Amino acid sequence: MGGILKTSSMVLTAAVLAACAAAIPPTRMADYVSADRRIGDEAFPQTDQRPLQAGLVLVSDTSDPGAAPNLPDEALIRLGETLKQDIGRSIPVAIKEILPADRIRPRPNGDWSQFAELGRERGLDYLAVVVVSSTEQEYPVTLFLGWTTHAQPGFRRDNWSLLEFALLDLKNNKSLMHAEGRGWATLDRPTAPGINQWYPVVYLRPQDPERRIWPPTYEGAPNTLRVVSFDQAEKRLALKLQNSWLGQLEADAAARRRAS
Repeated sequence: MGGILKTSSMVLTAAVLAACAAAIPPTRMADYVSADRRIGDEAFPQTDQRPLQAGLVLVSDTSDPGAAPNLPDEALIRLGETLKQDIGRSIPVAIKEILPADRIRPRPNGDWSQFAELGRERGLDYLAVVVVSSTEQEYPVTLFLGWTTHAQPGFRRDNWSLLEFALLDLKNNKSLMHAEGRGWATLDRPTAPGINQWYPVVYLRPQDPERRIWPPTYEGAPNTLRVVSFDQAEKRLALKLQNSWLGQLEADAAARRRAS
């Protein structure tokens, strides 16, 4: 009975944590792209050009009061290159170039004239916008050397990452497609550095709690945590884009069968 209760408690705890993580960090896309210009994913397959030629705008958002520092510039560039490839594999959109986002800011009511201006400058009718944001919290924990003995005081830092995607049709002033991907990772580090055989270490909690990722340096461990977390968010975003596109193709095929 005790084993059943323990297992049930662990399952319930994981479910609660997953539910909380689903709302952290809060969405930021509405500050960049107004929801009233969305016309739904069903409009995307009706566009004439295949694949759509688009630019990618990667917006690093830290404007929320609870926001964590985002990725370092080098890691953000790598994320952009990965997104460029995965977007093209998931939906019929060819990313021609990654555009600078240094002038992009949150706007009242999600006014996205700044994206229209950027598209005109680059001669693009479509933009794939990805808003990058994250939240972190750190709290004291007891760490163990050798995973079982020799307790050591330390800290655990949780990072929740979010990638929000919008495909903008600049000619018709509409947003064609939306999706998001969320990631979660934790960093354990002792109060005193130097125990590098075991710490600092990044975990993929709760999805792969046994996998350990060791940062190359103690000082750079928080950045490694963010890179790992955003890597998970990127994979989930790509999967959601692919599933959305495949689902739309299936719906279109079913509609044609009914019509015939």
